[in-house]
Amino acid sequence: MTRKYPWLLFAMLVALCVADSASAQLVEKKTVGLAAAKKMVAAAETEAAKNGWTMVVAVLDDGGNLVALERMDGTQLGSIEVAQDKARTALQFKRPTVAFQDRVNKEEPNMLSLGHVTAVQGGVPIIADGKVIGAIGASGGQSPQDEQCAKAGLSVLAEN
Repeated sequence: MTRKYPWLLFAMLVALCVADSASAQLVEKKTVGLAAAKKMVAAAETEAAKNGWTMVVAVLDDGGNLVALERMDGTQLGSIEVAQDKARTALQFKRPTVAFQDRVNKEEPNMLSLGHVTAVQGGVPIIADGKVIGAIGASGGQSPQDEQCAKAGLSVLAEN
């Protein structure tokens, strides 16, 4: 058959190579979905309410896109943007924003070159299987309170 149709063998080889390279380009990954984001926001708000605080809680997916955001009654409007900025910083740098706050407090000069960093507690990356798949940010209280609420939001993922 290959003597009669030599181009058929060549076409089959090309098809196999193309199929193999196409499948090698696709990657499966985890990210934060709406159901998980809602549970995280609810847990963070429960922690805030338990302590008499008001918060804005933002959850971002692995691409930095907003999945969920809620502003508790009475929380200042500026916290809407700050919560998202904290989450974005935690996502982009794969570490809690408290790490940047600590460095600013130590007056490290290289902090000035980091660009859009919100160096205040309250942003925490969401990690699954050792990879950052999103982030949660909270704003509205004192920095340690924001961090406490963000971590309370993360705790629901650890329970599942």
